[in-house]
Amino acid sequence: MTTSYKPMQIMENVTFETFRDEIFPAHKPVVLKNYVGHWPAVQAGLRSSADMVAYLKTHDQGRPTDVVYAPPEIKGKFFYTHDLGGLNFSRKSERISTALDQLLDAQDAENPTSIYIQSVEAAEYLPGFVRENTLDILDSSITPRIWMGNRITVQTHSDLKENIACVVAGKRRFTLFPPEQLANLYIGPFERTLSGPPVSMVRLDDIDYEKYPRFKQAQASALVAELGPGDAIYIPYHWWHHVQSLNAFNVLVNFWWNDARPDLGSAFDCLLHGLLSLRDLPEEQRDVWRMVFDHYVFGVNGDPAEHLPANVRGAIGPHSPEMRQNMRMMLLKAMAHQAGVAPPR
Repeated sequence: MTTSYKPMQIMENVTFETFRDEIFPAHKPVVLKNYVGHWPAVQAGLRSSADMVAYLKTHDQGRPTDVVYAPPEIKGKFFYTHDLGGLNFSRKSERISTALDQLLDAQDAENPTSIYIQSVEAAEYLPGFVRENTLDILDSSITPRIWMGNRITVQTHSDLKENIACVVAGKRRFTLFPPEQLANLYIGPFERTLSGPPVSMVRLDDIDYEKYPRFKQAQASALVAELGPGDAIYIPYHWWHHVQSLNAFNVLVNFWWNDARPDLGSAFDCLLHGLLSLRDLPEEQRDVWRMVFDHYVFGVNGDPAEHLPANVRGAIGPHSPEMRQNMRMMLLKAMAHQAGVAPPR
């Protein structure tokens, strides 16, 4: 891993007011030093991996979840196969306690199987954990997910959510890139991903500058931080992040949220529709539609409906729930017609 990345900002003694008034409005990554060091889970992990496993087991409800396994030769670097036709790991349904025992057994192995218990909804699988380990800078309705594994690398990706990630056991190195570095990160396929969001094709442990020359520009704006047990990190919406677990046993808890209205739908779905409908238009038509989107969607010229009476502004004015439903039905019927299937009634 290169050492040329800029260090991330670190803040101590962060309060609810500090996060609300200073950190969140800036939309920049920040390390919250020892913010969750008081958690019972962190204290268990500081004693030993065995104590951490025992603590987690006391809260395990016994429900199976997806666990990622990979052969020793990939050294925990989850990625595509060489031809991009598949993935270098597999998934298996397993109880959390069983997978935790496997992690303990593997931590002293010279070349262990990579094991990753990924994105577990803690409120459903480990409800007692949620009650005992809380984050007081967020609303209690924002429930955590838990991630447990050995020495693994999560490839550079972004989430369409705000994120606070808390290191509970082990150490993790975070390398972050701002959203505007999209063009320099060489993003992979949308349809076949490692675990949901598209990922960068650039491997930070072995950067091919001939294949990915613009990545040097991404590196120039990258931020890096190494977090230990009790530390947390705020990762703003759509910031790209690469996460490397540095120990043989690691636990992380994260809190995702999005302050956008829940009835807006998926912006990613809109992107797919744009790729389908706009990208392959003649250039002069794409230029027209870029202007149209700037005017109606992004409001670069102000309110596009201000010259109309309120009762006739329709889709370009404020949306009532009924208006949103009508617009979605129009889209459904149009897409059904194009797909050659029966339209919804």
